[in-house]
Amino acid sequence: MKSVSLTLNGEAVTHQVEPRLLLSDFLRQELALTGTHVGCEHGVCGACTILIDGRTARSCLLFAIQADGSEIETVEGLAGADGTLSPLQQSFREAHGLQCGFCTPGFLMTATEYLRDGGSPDRDEIRHAISGNICRCTGYETIIDAIADAARKQEGVSR
Repeated sequence: MKSVSLTLNGEAVTHQVEPRLLLSDFLRQELALTGTHVGCEHGVCGACTILIDGRTARSCLLFAIQADGSEIETVEGLAGADGTLSPLQQSFREAHGLQCGFCTPGFLMTATEYLRDGGSPDRDEIRHAISGNICRCTGYETIIDAIADAARKQEGVSR
């Protein structure tokens, strides 16, 4: 067993893990953060996307011990402590940017990085930003609508 210490959604976490435990399994099984979904287990679908030190990463491709000393954000960390949806989550809700919801956490985390980096509401830029995430239900247009709406709202606030 190896000790892993990290900051997870703003809180310090220290846990003993097997060296071969995947980060996705650590989050889901050891910490009960089941919002991080596991789809392909090959880093292709994007369902397991989280933020590590502010950058997107596929948690199914990393061992938990590789995250030692890192700051991790999962979809559970997006909403306020009182359950209030983040502006991005609210935009997904208003634009109906999900159907079955399996891919949604990965899209939300990818879009979070895009918006934090100053992403614009330009649909082509959004398509490029989310190109590593796969959705089998929506046809992507409502997801793009939601991210564009959140980007417009963010621009309005920052001006």
